[in-house]
Amino acid sequence: MAITLTSLADLAAQGFDDIIDVRSPAEYAEDHLPGAISLPVLDDRERAEVGTIYKQVSPFTARKLGAALVAKNAALHLQGPLADREGGWRPLVYCWRGGQRSGSFATILSQIGWRVETLSGGYKAWRALVVRAVYDTPVASPVVVLDGNTGSGKTEVLNLLPGFGLQVIDLEGLAGHRGSLFGNIGPQPSQKAFEGALAQALAALDPARPVVVEAESSRIGECRLPPEIWKAMVAAPRVTIAAPR
Repeated sequence: MAITLTSLADLAAQGFDDIIDVRSPAEYAEDHLPGAISLPVLDDRERAEVGTIYKQVSPFTARKLGAALVAKNAALHLQGPLADREGGWRPLVYCWRGGQRSGSFATILSQIGWRVETLSGGYKAWRALVVRAVYDTPVASPVVVLDGNTGSGKTEVLNLLPGFGLQVIDLEGLAGHRGSLFGNIGPQPSQKAFEGALAQALAALDPARPVVVEAESSRIGECRLPPEIWKAMVAAPRVTIAAPR
């Protein structure tokens, strides 16, 4: 059975035991649904090989090879990461657009007796919801920008505010970057992954209450702020922290 997501909040509301991304490791690394585990039915090399055969030989030959590879990899997953799953386990399986990769793996899981579901439209459908949230929808909550010189403690203050009941979005945290003083610590997420995390943070806001963000440029390291977010920040009132020298 395939489910259709109409909002970002729908995914958590479904209450799946696991979310399984069966795309290749490279696809998963670029971006994936929140909390998803990677159990590829074709690795990067296998996916490229099947695609080449599909174009240069025939779709039939490609599907036959693909089926053999999917069966082999599914067996490895069943004997490894999924070996301890009980009979009542309920996973969601998705691929790029809800096609053969997720469908074939879901069929194997359902034949075992698990209550497996697939995502209609796959990752592409999830990505469309993210794009709508960060590119096409104005920020629902009033935005307040926390400003101040480098080293003034803006991030520390921002992290204290939830303890006083205030809504915050830590843009630097989502972007894996800690500003001009320290730079990024570890690799930054891809632009798509950053936008996905930002979309979820926006979806969790109470629109009746303001949200505080730290002053940023339109780029945080390699991650770009979507125009709707940037526009809201430019127009927002600012609270400036002045630290003694």
